[in-house]
Amino acid sequence: MYCLQWLLPIFLIPKPLNPALWFSHSMFMGFYLLSFLLERKPCTICALVFLAALFLICYSCWGNCFLYHCSDSPLPESARDPGVVGT
Repeated sequence: MYCLQWLLPIFLIPKPLNPALWFSHSMFMGFYLLSFLLERKPCTICALVFLAALFLICYSCWGNCFLYHCSDSPLPESARDPGVVGT
């Protein structure tokens, strides 16, 4: 499972606080994953473990799913701060 060490840090990259940047962030992460899977060709077990972890994190709306924002979870309090979001 040597190839899994290159996929696990993706879960540690935080989602931006500004909601306007969520689409750009999810597109970047999606293209990064696609290019990684095409270039490095990780073993099947590593790819399945990573995709299962990604599915569980995004399905439960717990944690930092970079694919979309769960509708049930509220925005962070700092997202309403004009100093963070900008004017």
